Amino acid sequence: MIERMLYSVEKLMTDISANELKIKGISAIETALLQQPEATISVRGKQRFVVMEVAHYQYLRECELTAALAESDADIAAGRYVKESATEHLARLENRL
Repeated sequence: MIERMLYSVEKLMTDISANELKIKGISAIETALLQQPEATISVRGKQRFVVMEVAHYQYLRECELTAALAESDADIAAGRYVKESATEHLARLENRL
């Protein structure tokens, strides 16, 4: 299911070939980003890179951090945490190795 969703999202992005990027330069990216918030750059027919405006990247990072905070809150609410000193924490980490 997730693979299918990722495939669908990839197909929504505008694709720029490395050759097109070489010929048109940054204008190829600017044109692609007028249509979608993200575009892929393909090399030899395979998608290799994603480009986007910095504001969109910062928005995605904020979403990622918000999700991490929600996950941490859920862990705390469910009691999935350890309360210990820094020394105890380091000792516990060393014992895992």
